[in-house]
Amino acid sequence: MNQPASRRSFLGTIAAASAVRVLGANDRIRLGAIGTGGRGQHLMERANNAGGIQWVAICDAYDVHRNKAAQIAGTPVEQYGDYRRVLDRKDIDAVIVATWDNMHCQIAVDACRAGKDLYVEKPMTLHPMEGHKIVRAVRENKRILQTGTQQRTYPHFIEAKQKFIDSGRIGKVTLVRTYWNNNGAYRNQAPPAGMATKPAGLDWDACQGNTRKFPWDPKRYFNHYVYWHYSTNAQMGGLFVHLIDVVHGYLKVSKPVSADCFGGIFLTEEGRDTADNINAILEYPDKLTVTFEASVTDMIRRENVDIMFVGTGGRLSIFRSGYTYLSTEDNGKTPITAKGSPELHVHNWLECVRTRKKPVCDEEAGHYSAMACHICNIAYQEKRRITWQKEWDI
Repeated sequence: MNQPASRRSFLGTIAAASAVRVLGANDRIRLGAIGTGGRGQHLMERANNAGGIQWVAICDAYDVHRNKAAQIAGTPVEQYGDYRRVLDRKDIDAVIVATWDNMHCQIAVDACRAGKDLYVEKPMTLHPMEGHKIVRAVRENKRILQTGTQQRTYPHFIEAKQKFIDSGRIGKVTLVRTYWNNNGAYRNQAPPAGMATKPAGLDWDACQGNTRKFPWDPKRYFNHYVYWHYSTNAQMGGLFVHLIDVVHGYLKVSKPVSADCFGGIFLTEEGRDTADNINAILEYPDKLTVTFEASVTDMIRRENVDIMFVGTGGRLSIFRSGYTYLSTEDNGKTPITAKGSPELHVHNWLECVRTRKKPVCDEEAGHYSAMACHICNIAYQEKRRITWQKEWDI
């Protein structure tokens, strides 16, 4: 599947791109969904909420997920186990890709070559150089890609950026502290009963894609986040990617100078091979440091998350539930607060599919947010400080 493109396939790519219809203001965007587990189903619901769409086909390696997604579609849809069947259809304008991380790159590149716009769940890539392949495919085929770091479309995130960052009120930011502890998705939880034998309607080889093939293991399927083969170091690529994307968007940075990362499996959980505790420090140009911590071993099973911007003019703490700003003018005695509001990430993507404008979290933003995770992962695995390499630049 990774062979160099022939002249015939190149011409096929041009033909596929030119065959895509030009959408009018009242045309429904015809959608396909690839990967319809919990996250994929959520994104389908967000698309339904946005309106102006028509579901045409859905794909998942597990028939149970396909059946649930078909119900969410609300109208008859074709169901497939092979994502290429979705991309082959000429009556689909765009696809949502919510598979495991290990399949993002191949599907994204294939979707672009098939002339489809795409929404790709975070992190955009499993390995550093995959970002280059996706960016090249998007640009060569003139596609619209949105990466699923949805904080950029929460109204209160936009408001806080304008009020405190863009206005200069926060002053010079020298430190951003981020943490996300006790997110239940990253604990190695027991699979549902009765899964010792693989369900007949589940294609385990399709889940594993081009990675090393393991025999059926319900722990690997139901806890894929905690295995290197399928995820970008669990909490790093699943959680930190959200937080660092906010830092990149707020402070207009993209490439860390260096990274250190520490942690490990501190409380033994049979089967996982990614850390249950992780701590990272990234240096950025112009005297900026960003830290990250995550743990799933806290016995208080309550999620704990924040992004704290520390500036000479104040301190901003923000996440999905809202924000709090403390000013140095009164030593933080009068907090400015706002509650969170629903994100509009799929809405923004669908609008850009129509207008052909860049979405708020395009392929380049997706690459650099994932790269911040990758450089930390390399530091963790090699147990040394890692400096940014020129080859990682877009």
